[in-house]
Amino acid sequence: MSLSFQSTERWVLFAAGVPVTYLVAVAIGRWLKRKAGVHLGFAYQLFCVAISIYIPSLLLPKAPTLGPFDEWRDLGALVALLGTVFLLALVRRYVWEIYFGQRRQTEIPRFLQELLAFVAFIFAVILVLTLDYKQNIPGLVAGSGIAAVVLGFAMQDLLGNMMSGISIQIGKPFKPGDWLIVESGQHAEVMEVNWRSTRLRTNDHIYLDIPNNQIVRHTIVNVAYPTNLHAMRIRIGVDYTVPPNTVKDAIIQAALSAHGVNATPRPKAYLVDFADSAVIYEIKFWMENHALLNEINDSIRTDIWYEFRRRKIKIPYPMRTLRIEPRQTAAQSHEIVAETRTSLRRQPFFQCLDDAQTDLLLSSANLLRFGREEDIISQGADGDSMFILVDGTAKVHIDRNGHSVQVGSLQTGDCFGEMSLLTGEKRSATVEAVTDCDVLEIGKSVFGDILRQTPALAEKLSELLAHRRMENEGILASTAEKNTIVAKQEEYAASFFARLSSFFEL
Repeated sequence: MSLSFQSTERWVLFAAGVPVTYLVAVAIGRWLKRKAGVHLGFAYQLFCVAISIYIPSLLLPKAPTLGPFDEWRDLGALVALLGTVFLLALVRRYVWEIYFGQRRQTEIPRFLQELLAFVAFIFAVILVLTLDYKQNIPGLVAGSGIAAVVLGFAMQDLLGNMMSGISIQIGKPFKPGDWLIVESGQHAEVMEVNWRSTRLRTNDHIYLDIPNNQIVRHTIVNVAYPTNLHAMRIRIGVDYTVPPNTVKDAIIQAALSAHGVNATPRPKAYLVDFADSAVIYEIKFWMENHALLNEINDSIRTDIWYEFRRRKIKIPYPMRTLRIEPRQTAAQSHEIVAETRTSLRRQPFFQCLDDAQTDLLLSSANLLRFGREEDIISQGADGDSMFILVDGTAKVHIDRNGHSVQVGSLQTGDCFGEMSLLTGEKRSATVEAVTDCDVLEIGKSVFGDILRQTPALAEKLSELLAHRRMENEGILASTAEKNTIVAKQEEYAASFFARLSSFFEL
């Protein structure tokens, strides 16, 4: 009767302990969830049920046995495994999120957290098999050699993805939120890096799931490293007849007005190729939000179209055409000569010539075009021609002791290079185009014919050159006597006349 009473007492204690233990476990779980923010799922509910049965059984002097259970061994193993899941949830909250995330401001990659959790759970399984079931793990593995080989072949891709994922986490070539240009040329944002793959999302909100062992084999362009500010490029073809600097100015202006393009650094334009039907230009612009790439590209191309339309710049069709360029008509030539001759009236050099001589020089001159920042003539270079600036602006600078010093500027209608034309002297200064410039070049041969036909012209030009030299030397502004100045004028004029006669073989 005593044994029966003790057995009944044990069952009563067991029956009372189960709900009490369950309620305590549930209360602890709710407190952790509300106060500490620990996320406990369905596994914790199973853990509460298992531990509410297992703990009361341990408090009894002799645990009852139920059917196939061997002193609650299987239930204990279940409690150990579910308890491991509960401990991992606490580690995730208190270690990864609070300690590293909030206190140390260090973000631990999710993949690394999952990998450590997986290793910890496998370790718990091994302990359960070793301590509760007395299984020899090395012997078990050795006894299943064929299964291990088959399993290894089956898991080689999985293990490769895991190792590649570890290398990504260690090297950190990209992180969630970065924008990548993958091997296929797609632009995509990194959403997640897990133990098996890297998940990306394109501008079209299409998700790409790329295995880690594949993504590490290819070149990945990270446009968000080291900062979100990065440059992109767009190419466009333009008609051959449009001057490059005109096109570049139009492209840069269009890019600056496009939404999403940074003003600093300033966009740049490059001439990159002479194609069959067009000259290819490339615009380099800077942006920060790569998610707006499609919108920004559209805005730039749209603004380029309107800017080209306003400037009458043609975008050619992709075709080959045979075009015979007409020679400059007599009317066009006469118009250029008339406009240039009018502006030359104020130039002392051309005041020595009559209209017929001026027209002959202008009609025989070569019309040349120079781009912005090009040197039209260079200091110290040989030359036997002069130039007339028909359109544009230029600046004059000379080299002194290794430094370039600007000494003047030229506008439409100005002349330069007369001394080289008349005497063959080397260029005394460098003339650089400030804008695109159209210039007329007058050569020695045509001017020599005029001098031989009009011998008196050589004397006029000699006096002009002598007067200019005296101005440069400050003789005219000096207080010297008139007889001295006249004598110096005659000396210089005679010297220049001799040089003219020798240079042109008069």
